[in-house]
Amino acid sequence: MQIQQLSVFIENKPGRLAEITEVLAEAQVDIRAISVADTSDFGILRVIVDKPDAAIAALKEHGMTVSLTNVIAVGISDERGTFSKAVRFLADQGFDVEYMYAFISRDQGRAYVIIRTSDGARAAQALQDHGFEILPAEAVYNM
Repeated sequence: MQIQQLSVFIENKPGRLAEITEVLAEAQVDIRAISVADTSDFGILRVIVDKPDAAIAALKEHGMTVSLTNVIAVGISDERGTFSKAVRFLADQGFDVEYMYAFISRDQGRAYVIIRTSDGARAAQALQDHGFEILPAEAVYNM
C-alpha cells in the first residue's frame, strides 16, 4: 500500500532542477508528482516516478544524491471538507504527518495527496479501513 518516493538533494543554483529532470527524461522516466522544499543553499526534490529503480540508477550515474522513502497516496473526492476529514482522522489516530503534497490525475473529480507519516503502513491501513482510497504503487506509477 505504500509507494516509493525519490528524495534528491539539490543545490540551490540556476539550472539544477532542469538538469535533474533532463536526466530522468533521458532515462525514459515519467514524473507523476513533484515537490521541492528549499533553503537558501540547498533543497530536497521529492518526486514520484513511474520507474523508481531506473530513476535512481540514472541519477546516481550522474553523481546525484538520491534516496528512497515510502509514502502513501490517498485518493480524495473533490468535495469541501473531504481532505480535512482525512487529516483529522490521521491526527485522531496519533499519526504525525511529516509532509504532504498534492497532485492531479486524469480522473475527473479526484485529487490525490502524497503523505509521509510516522508509520506509513499503519496509516495507510487505518485510512483504508476508514473508507479512504489508498492507491497501490502501480496505480500511481501508471497514471
